[in-house]
Amino acid sequence: MTEIKTMNDNINPTYYRKGIETTDYIVSHSMNYLEGNIIKYVTRYKDKGGIEDLKKAEWYLARLIKQQENNNAKSNNYR
Repeated sequence: MTEIKTMNDNINPTYYRKGIETTDYIVSHSMNYLEGNIIKYVTRYKDKGGIEDLKKAEWYLARLIKQQENNNAKSNNYR
């Protein structure tokens, strides 16, 4: 049992389990990969990666914005 607990702690450390578990939040809101990573990195930055995690969240946010802008442009072309 200790082996499983240790593995689980490595996969799901305490900084993802404050209040609602981060993965549960992402799944309950039907978020895609980009959205989920934004939430993941913002959730953990104070406890793990600091500024580096915020930069990762920013990178995923920029990708999401570009994706949405491209989707909007395509939608406008079909009107």
